[in-house]
Amino acid sequence: MPFKVVQLMDKPGSFMPDYGDMIRQAGIDVEFGKVNCETEDEIIAAAADADVVIGVATFQPFTRKVIESLVKCRFIMSLGIGFDNLDLQAATDHGILAANVPDYCQEEMSDHAMALILALTRKITRLDSFVKQGKWVQEPEPEIQMQVWPTMSRLRDQTLGIIGLGRIARMLVPKAKGFGVRVIAYDPYLDKNAFQSAGVEQVDLDDLLAQVDILSLHCALTNDTRHMLGAEQFNKMKPSAIVVNTARGGLIDQSALYQALTTGQIGGAGLDVTDPEPIRPDDPLLKLENVIITPHSAHASIPALMALLQRPGEEVARVLKGERPVGLLNPQAEEKYRERCASMG
Repeated sequence: MPFKVVQLMDKPGSFMPDYGDMIRQAGIDVEFGKVNCETEDEIIAAAADADVVIGVATFQPFTRKVIESLVKCRFIMSLGIGFDNLDLQAATDHGILAANVPDYCQEEMSDHAMALILALTRKITRLDSFVKQGKWVQEPEPEIQMQVWPTMSRLRDQTLGIIGLGRIARMLVPKAKGFGVRVIAYDPYLDKNAFQSAGVEQVDLDDLLAQVDILSLHCALTNDTRHMLGAEQFNKMKPSAIVVNTARGGLIDQSALYQALTTGQIGGAGLDVTDPEPIRPDDPLLKLENVIITPHSAHASIPALMALLQRPGEEVARVLKGERPVGLLNPQAEEKYRERCASMG
């Protein structure tokens, strides 16, 4: 009997390869199908009898209800890094392995964070707007002197504080240090060896907030981290400090951010993510000159996209051959997974 693999994305013009062919080329007999799903009921209808499900757990609801309905499922493959809508505990409880693509776009994301840091520190977008308005000036004339020049600085000897010392953050560290920046970090889930290995100083959150000139967020969005940056935290920061977020919009209380930016509690913000997304056209952050917002595009590059699109086929083939997926999210499920597979033959 062939394995049944269901891909829960089927949009016209998609760059996605034919994963059925990829898996067959690895010597595995599969019945492969594609259907576009957005709701719990749609996923259940499409994949109730599937051995493997390929989806995007940043927006598709892999809830406990869905997982309990996937009666034959062995493996859930999520395209991308995020898995916000995947109930990992439910998958583990039912002996279903789940994987993401943890090494996707690490260079691009860390590059983008560094680009926002540079643009905010050197006021690139603000100066660009002056030039495009016909105000070419090389010395501090009154308009620029009051609005821009006093807020420009060099990067050397500034302090970058990182919240969440994961893969992308660790790639940002040497890029920042190349500009002579001191790097400190806070991550309650890592021991001191991880900080030493990354070459950064470990501090607690309050110390980090008090010391930073630049704050960069690189943590997952959970119930514990939602709005982890709000009025209380902005009050602890330097009035010249800038905040960069390339992780998840919900990490920041945007109302509190607006207040902090307009009252001089902090100096600027660079956001690739917002809450909600897309940002509302009437959001007051869009009117602020000390804010740079990009449209959740820090991950973007052709090499990253091509590597991402190859991974599901490779991972599914590994699992169906009895191997461990590279991006396994729940290794604690492996014992129940073996029992589940044995019971299904």
